[in-house]
Amino acid sequence: MILVTGGTKGIGKAILEKFMQNGHDVITCSRNNEELFALKEELEGNYSTKENPVVLYYRQADLSKKEDIISFGEYAKKIILLNEKEAKKENSTTKGFEVMVNNTGVFVPGKILEEEEGNFEMQIHTNLFSAYHLTRMLVPILVERKNGYLFNICSTASITAYPNGGSYCISKFALHGMTKVLREELKEHNVKVTSVMPGPTYTSSWEGAGLPEERFMPSSDIADSIYSVYSLSNQTVVEEIVMRPQLGDI
Repeated sequence: MILVTGGTKGIGKAILEKFMQNGHDVITCSRNNEELFALKEELEGNYSTKENPVVLYYRQADLSKKEDIISFGEYAKKIILLNEKEAKKENSTTKGFEVMVNNTGVFVPGKILEEEEGNFEMQIHTNLFSAYHLTRMLVPILVERKNGYLFNICSTASITAYPNGGSYCISKFALHGMTKVLREELKEHNVKVTSVMPGPTYTSSWEGAGLPEERFMPSSDIADSIYSVYSLSNQTVVEEIVMRPQLGDI
C-alpha cells in the first residue's frame, strides 16, 4: 500500500498510476471530491482485475488547513491498519503499508518584498506543514515495521534560488531540509528517505505558459524514477533525486 497526497493531477497522479500498475493499493487526497471520484473510477478501471484487484482509497482534504491534515491522517491511518491486519493473514497477497509520498504543493510566483500578504503563510502551510504533520502521524507505522519508504516531493527550487520564486523557494528549501533531518532520524529504523527534486514538469501549474509541452519533463518520468528507487535492494538508499529538462531550467 502507498499513500500519495495530491493525487488527482500531475506528478501525484503519475505516481499512483505507476504503483497501481504494479499491484499496490493506494490512498490519496485532493481538495476536489468530484475529481477524486473520477480518479478512482479511472485508475481502478485501468489497473484492477479479478486476478489482481487494486483499490484506490480517497478523502477530500485541503492540506493548507491543519484540521484537514489531521482528518486525512486519521482516515489514512485507519485504512493502513486494516490493510496491515490483512497483510498478516496466512497466504495473504496484501503487501501492507510500504510507501508514503508527500506530494501536495502549491506555487504562487512573487518576490519576497513584493508578494501579497499571506502568500508566505499559504505556501508554507501547504508545502511544508502538511508534510510535517502527516509524517509525524503515519511514518511511526513504518518505524514499527522497521521497513518502508518516505519520499518528499521537493523541487529544484529546494537547492536553487529562482527569481520571482519568493515564498515558494523558502517552503521548498525547508521541505528539503526536513527531509535530510528525517533521513538521519529514520536510518536506524530501516526506513528509507528520499528528496525528489524535479525541475519544470508538465502539470497544470504550467498551463498557459506558452511553451511547447516537449520543453518540459513528463510527470511519468518522475513516477518512474521513484518506482526505480523504491525497487532497489534493502542495502541501498538514494538520498536525492534531481531531475531537469534536457535543455535545462525554464
